[in-house]
Amino acid sequence: MGLRTKTALVIAAIAAIVAALIGLLVHHRTDGQQRGDAAQAADTQLVQALADRAAGIGSDALINPPDLPAPLHATITRRPVRATYLQAHKDHKGPVMWAASRSGGDILAVRRSYAPQARALKTLDHELLGAGAAAVALGCGLGIAAAATAGRRIGASAQTAQRIADGDLTARVEPRGKDEIAQMGNAVNTMADALNARLEAERRVTADIAHELRTPVAGLVTAVDLLPPGRPTELVRGGVDQLRRLVEDVLEVARLDVPGIERAQREKVRLGELAHRAVAAACAQTEVRVHRDEVVETDPRRVERMLANLVTNAHRHGAQPVTLEVDGTVVRVSDNGPGFPSDLLAEGPQRFRTGARERGTGIGLGLTIVMGQAHVLGAQVTYENLPEGGARVTLDVAPATPPSN
Repeated sequence: MGLRTKTALVIAAIAAIVAALIGLLVHHRTDGQQRGDAAQAADTQLVQALADRAAGIGSDALINPPDLPAPLHATITRRPVRATYLQAHKDHKGPVMWAASRSGGDILAVRRSYAPQARALKTLDHELLGAGAAAVALGCGLGIAAAATAGRRIGASAQTAQRIADGDLTARVEPRGKDEIAQMGNAVNTMADALNARLEAERRVTADIAHELRTPVAGLVTAVDLLPPGRPTELVRGGVDQLRRLVEDVLEVARLDVPGIERAQREKVRLGELAHRAVAAACAQTEVRVHRDEVVETDPRRVERMLANLVTNAHRHGAQPVTLEVDGTVVRVSDNGPGFPSDLLAEGPQRFRTGARERGTGIGLGLTIVMGQAHVLGAQVTYENLPEGGARVTLDVAPATPPSN
């Protein structure tokens, strides 16, 4: 049950309770006033009848009526008083207001129809019921309107928070008023500012370190070429090449982190051709299966980079055989290893946290670059573990959602 429905039900319930209480109060006050007025009129008529009898004048009063209500008869018999009594008849005549008193050895009584008052009270009850229903409907409408306003404000804050979680750190809530919803919006904005500041500091540190390392690494690459051939030189060259690739990866991640810097250069190309070039660039034994080749409009350099990273990751952390399948605009890279770790499936690739299924290898930049490049292209990447064992990454270079840039 949503907030709008809950608020509407609460306000409608309050309106119903208030309307019921007011209706009961009006009913009892009106009933009491009608009874009092009818009793006073009957008593006045009885006084006149007593006076007429004392003066020997005839009247329409009843003498020793056989249908006098028993409670009224008992009251005037015990004490010499005038008394009134409302008798609720069950026949079509309706209720009757009695007034009686003793006059000598007889009982003198008058009776007046109470049907007009009963009908008036019944009409009043119907009017109160209609007014109560209208109040409940109005309260329900007001509740829906109030809940809709609050729901839109809360929904806007939730959407902004989701945009921030998706990486749009420029998204902000526009708080209106000074209530709790506005305070929540201000808290979301404060969180976004703090998160943006921390990520910006992280980006600056990452980029600065990579830039500082670029020059000495380039010197190492040059120096390795001057070393004499041999096993030690090969080991040094392998380490230097790995360090150079790491620095380039860190620089690429730093660029991808800054919105608007990286823009796709789109052109039409066959996806199967990109798949073969990526496997060749990865220098790894991978089976390429082209089920349905299509011409896609994308950035071939970025797609090739993503596929090469996925193939390299599958060989490094998975097991043979590694296959790359092209099916229209979708590319799937599968391996026969132990599968992705649960934290990667739940949270996605995290930089400087390895995605290896054998802990302790890699620093987790390959898949991070894939996600960054996919964001630039507007592509979609999904990670899953296969039921029969192994991991699979699915890249859709032309999803239904258009790219953001």
